[in-house]
Formats: sequence, structure tokens, C-alpha cells
Amino acid sequence: MSVLENIKERIMTANSILILTHENPDGDAIGSSLALYNAFKKIEKKSVVYIPCPDKTYKFLPGFEDIVMGEGNLDASEFDLAISVDVSDLNRLGITLDLFEEIENTICIDHHITNQNFADINYVNAVASSTCENLMVILASMEIAINKEMAECLYTGILTDTGGFRYSCQPETMEMVATIMETGINTNRIYRTIYDVTTFNKTKLCGRCIDRLELLEEDKVAFTYMLKSDLDELQLDESDSDQIVYFGRDIDTVEVSIFAKEREDGLYKISMRSNDFVDVSVIASKFGGGGHVRAAGCESAMTLDQIRQALLEEIKKQLKQEKNKEEQV
Repeated sequence: MSVLENIKERIMTANSILILTHENPDGDAIGSSLALYNAFKKIEKKSVVYIPCPDKTYKFLPGFEDIVMGEGNLDASEFDLAISVDVSDLNRLGITLDLFEEIENTICIDHHITNQNFADINYVNAVASSTCENLMVILASMEIAINKEMAECLYTGILTDTGGFRYSCQPETMEMVATIMETGINTNRIYRTIYDVTTFNKTKLCGRCIDRLELLEEDKVAFTYMLKSDLDELQLDESDSDQIVYFGRDIDTVEVSIFAKEREDGLYKISMRSNDFVDVSVIASKFGGGGHVRAAGCESAMTLDQIRQALLEEIKKQLKQEKNKEEQV
């Protein structure tokens, strides 16, 4: 039996399904969770999406209001199948990890090359642009036609994980997007909601982080940071800072942008983005994180100065390798 057939059998025989994703979920994580939820709703399969702290940017997605948030107080015995989406590592499940491990049957749907295949059944295609793209393959194999509710969620996941269709797009990706658009969803509204609409306080936060931005290593590396006090003062959530890493990356001389965010527990969540040749997933993995070639992250208990220095040392190795390649041409 193939992986897709196994997944279909597990889903169709399950009475109650729990859908989980990683901490600090992005558009692909929330999009794939809700796409699956709406698909199960269509075939009258009972399911629950549990995301302790979802980014309110995505509150327009169908089913967002049904997400179980906070501590959840869910009982694993109520579910006979758990599905993780967009999760590469069990530890990224955060406070939902215990629930996942307590449920007898588990499925992992993901697209990260660093995925550890931790579930009973794992569908991981790292060539895909997003988990939502992989989910479309699974839905097709189950002969579940995409409706508008599912389409909005799937489009959001693909849109955000490709940075607005700027990277990781294969011809198959755009074919899937065409299929999604045929449902008649308002793609302009989705794009504007995610990328264009902001608030005054979020704009002020961006200003602070830009003021702190510094260029290192002959202007090839951009580094900036955000403190917990910034969020407290401006009454914002951590997710309100998700786009700041791109300000550094888009500077003409920059190859790698680093953005460090101080969390409630005193640790720093680090986001990295690269443009042409630095594989930031390799760097992130050395600090217990992971991700993609051009977009990756990790967490650290080091100070800001230590983070800056440690990451810079790893980036310099790849910059030197690239320089040697150019000199040999």
C-alpha cells in the first residue's frame, strides 16, 4: 500500500481527528491546518484544529473562529488520529507535543528537507513549495474536490511560503494555484490582507528595528533585533514582527538578513533569509533549528552580541566558499 493510500485509509477509518502545527505558525501552517479542517468538514469527518496562539493576520480564513486556542484542555483519548502539518521536528509542536504522542495513530504532512519522519505515516515532499501544495496531492488522492473554503486556505499557504510567488515555485506549483483560482476566490483581497494592511503600531515597530539595523561583513549581512519591551509598549504580538526580516534582505548589497526577537522566556527566536547562495537551513541546524535553503530559523539563549557573532562566523564560511568559486571561474 502506498503512502497516499495509507493516509486515506487512516483518515477514512478515524472517528475523530486532531490537527496540529508548529509553534508561532505562519501562513502555510495555519493555511494547511484549516484547509484540512474544511476538507474534513466537507466529507463530514469530525476534526479539531488546535493552535495555542494563531497569528490574527489569518483570521479571515474560513474556520479560523473554530480553532481551539490557549491551553486547549483537550483530552487525547477523544481522538483516534493526530495529523501534524508543516512540522519538521517533534519539538516544534511545543505544548501540543504531549497530545500528539498520546494519540495512537499519527500522520505527518510536511515539505521541510529537515523533516525527521516522526509519525506513523509521513508524507514529506521537500521539492514542494509548501505544505499546502503537498496537501493538494493528498486531497486529490482522496478525491475531495476543492471548494472555496479550502481554496482560500490553500492559496494563503502557497502564497506566503513562496514569498508572494518569488521563490520555491515549480511549474506544478503554478498549476495548483490555477486550480485553486478556478474556485473563484478573491486573490487580491487575500494578498492585500496579508502583505499590505498594517497598523500604526506595527509601523512604529518596523521603524525601531530599522533604526537598529546594521550591515556587517562588507555589507553582505544585515542584522537587527526586537525586544520584548517593544511589544509590551506597543501592545503587539510576536507575529506582528514577521515581515521585518525582509527589510534587511531587500537591501541591494545584502546576501543574508538576520532578525532576532526576544521572547517571553528570555530566549531569542532568530529568523534568517538569504538571496542567492547562502544556505541558511545549514546554519540554523547548527543551532538546533531548521527550515529551507533561503528561509530558516532557530532559538538561542545567547545574548544579542553572542548571537550576532556566532551566526556571522557560520555565514562567513559560506561567503568565503562562494568567493573561492568565483575566483576559480
